[in-house]
Amino acid sequence: MEQSKIPSTKVERAMRFVKTGAQIGGNYIKHYSKKLVDPNLSKEELHEDNATDVYNALSELKGSALKVAQMLSMEKNILPRQYTNKFQLAQYNAPPLSGPLIVQTFTKHFGKSPQQLFSTFNMKACNAASIGQVHEATLNGKKLAVKIQYPGVADSIKSDLKIVKPIAFRLLSMNEKELEKYIKEVESKLLEETDYELEYQRSIEISEACKHIPNLFFTQYYPELSGKRVLTMDWMDGLHLDDFLKTNPSQEDRNKIGQAMWDFYDMQVHALKSVHADPHPGNFLLRPNGELGVIDFGCVKEIPADFYHNYFALLIPELLEEPGVIRRIMLQQEIINEKDSVVTQEKITDAFMRMTRLLATPFLEDTFDFGNNDYIDQIYALGEEVSKMDELKNSKEGRGSQHALYINRTYFGLYSILNVLQARVRTGERNWKLPLMEFHGKEAVAL
Repeated sequence: MEQSKIPSTKVERAMRFVKTGAQIGGNYIKHYSKKLVDPNLSKEELHEDNATDVYNALSELKGSALKVAQMLSMEKNILPRQYTNKFQLAQYNAPPLSGPLIVQTFTKHFGKSPQQLFSTFNMKACNAASIGQVHEATLNGKKLAVKIQYPGVADSIKSDLKIVKPIAFRLLSMNEKELEKYIKEVESKLLEETDYELEYQRSIEISEACKHIPNLFFTQYYPELSGKRVLTMDWMDGLHLDDFLKTNPSQEDRNKIGQAMWDFYDMQVHALKSVHADPHPGNFLLRPNGELGVIDFGCVKEIPADFYHNYFALLIPELLEEPGVIRRIMLQQEIINEKDSVVTQEKITDAFMRMTRLLATPFLEDTFDFGNNDYIDQIYALGEEVSKMDELKNSKEGRGSQHALYINRTYFGLYSILNVLQARVRTGERNWKLPLMEFHGKEAVAL
């Protein structure tokens, strides 16, 4: 079903959330009325109703509101499955815009309609997500993909996040300072994602640096048909993950795609210090011959040097044998602070290191089987355990560097996709290990 209008004013968008709040309140009343009759009634139906109402509201608002749903769909350890299942639709199946709104966007930015710019232009979107939607077009015999940003998305980000904040506070169970840090980082990335000229620049830089990786392919862009809110590129053939798996691919092709994805992220993180930080299934195209296409470079995280040195040092077992290195990194990464009691520091450090060692497992083996569901289940179970720790829930301090938000998200997303793909990947080649050890060795001497 197409959407003919996006609520654009602060009042309209706020009222849509008020309406959703009333719907959720009604769902609770309905649930507890039924529970009076059946005391053993679970919250399954309540979660399903609430998830549907929240998703419908975010879909109508689009932009940063829907982007939050997309991000939450990857956080399987903090939301009931009804929410993550519903929010996964935000990855590539949001309600598309109607024709008049599409023409309005083109006329505003190019002074021409899409039919005047292209030989053919399909007014029906082939893909609609949080920030924009994609249309098929042709020009001079070439098949093109044209990404169009939803009207008003960039202007509504700050006010949207203020509206979303109470919902996020309730769903994520974060303390206020931690949530504020999260919201600020998300806001900065969302503002970047609405700048298609920046996305074009980053896509060229990263694809050029990674073009040597086997079984990896990228698209070609057309700057003369692109701008701040429209991005035109060659059409990329391929299937999204779910559709690819329906073709019953061989283990060899699963492994080839998984290896290309691992090598792509390894190159970005350790060589470029700049990473495609939105690894959800909607941003990749898979081919039956084992090739992986990467699309949408809107969300790219620049990794500061000091954060990089401390974050990845924890993946090197030899380095953790150095006296005091763990405590030093915990303080520098803002996971603990000097005001914490000794007991609190020990508990938080222990929980964090257990999670770090678990996440580091693939780096410590030559080849890792991401099809091991037990391993992924352990990550989510430990994540849920840590999120419920009193030392974290009751803390008034924001824990962890804001830079970790998108890096953690990147690795959780990467692991999740490789798990669904059931890929076996060579992960043990770590050329970045020695420079990190040398850096921390020098730092230890300086201290």
